Amino acid sequence: MSYQIATIPGDGIGPEVVSATLPLFERLAADRGVDVEFVEYGWGSDRYLAEGRMMPEDGLDRLEGADAILLGAVGHPDVPDHVTLHGLLLPIRKRFDQQVCKRPSTLFEGVESPLAGYTGGDVDFVVFRENTEGEYADVGGREHVGFPHEVAIQTSVFTRRGTEAILRAAFAAATEREGKLTSITKSNAQGHSMVFWDDLVEEVGAEYPDVTVERLLVDAASMDFIRRPEEFDVVVASNLFGDILTDIGAIVTGSMGLAPSGNVNVEGEYPSMYEPVHGSAPDIAGQGIANPIATVLSGAMLFEDVGEAGLAAALQEAVEGLLADPEAPRTPDLGGSASTGDVVAALEARL
Repeated sequence: MSYQIATIPGDGIGPEVVSATLPLFERLAADRGVDVEFVEYGWGSDRYLAEGRMMPEDGLDRLEGADAILLGAVGHPDVPDHVTLHGLLLPIRKRFDQQVCKRPSTLFEGVESPLAGYTGGDVDFVVFRENTEGEYADVGGREHVGFPHEVAIQTSVFTRRGTEAILRAAFAAATEREGKLTSITKSNAQGHSMVFWDDLVEEVGAEYPDVTVERLLVDAASMDFIRRPEEFDVVVASNLFGDILTDIGAIVTGSMGLAPSGNVNVEGEYPSMYEPVHGSAPDIAGQGIANPIATVLSGAMLFEDVGEAGLAAALQEAVEGLLADPEAPRTPDLGGSASTGDVVAALEARL
């Protein structure tokens, strides 16, 4: 098979981890007889500062023909976050109907959790985050700006189509894992949107009688991600709640530098997008010490979803072997002093 992967290195450490890992992906694919072409687009905050747009007007049209998208990071200290988010990331997710965001949290063998008493394999769950609407819908506005009676309104949007899509994806995953799903809401305070969500959990859940459903309010879930992370398997949440909880999930499993994600178009009509969770990390950008493993694991998710399970498994096994090896190089986020390139070289040696 032949694949064209649109690549957007983006901001901060994004270009560093992407440039380090692309040769790894290319060589692995070539060795396994898979034809992969990475087409790079230099869009992001630098472009915004120079031209006033994160990407060109026809950017989404240019991405549409790709088999998948690999994104490095979005965010710049000199550009407001809402500008970077609404200028690049959210338009891609919404235009390509990437309704399902999958974010696994795994405590790998050889990685130390900040939580006492947990070792490799003790924590292994995946969060399914609704990705195109909910609290991140750009609905609302500001009125009487600058006056004492100024008002700002931000409206969440929950559709049956969008909510059912994320719930079905999560329930399907639960049937393939341990048969347990945890739904996160704030139904006690949000009596319309979150009760609607609860109703659809019950409705969709009836189609999956072998899945046990746990319901948690988001504040209790935030506590329990730290208090009892080993008890979670598949978690499903709205856009905002899923975003917050996956940062907790990443850090309790050792580092943001180990957390991959996929923004998935369920029907396969448009390209899906894969990206590390860690963001642009401007505090370490340019130092060559960013952990590339989240990008490697995002690449594994990409290859898995386009149908190249062999490539995905090879990358996953290389990462697991490297992390389990106490002599292997580690970047500073994991307590080592290795560079981004050192880790990639060690992964390539294992491959």
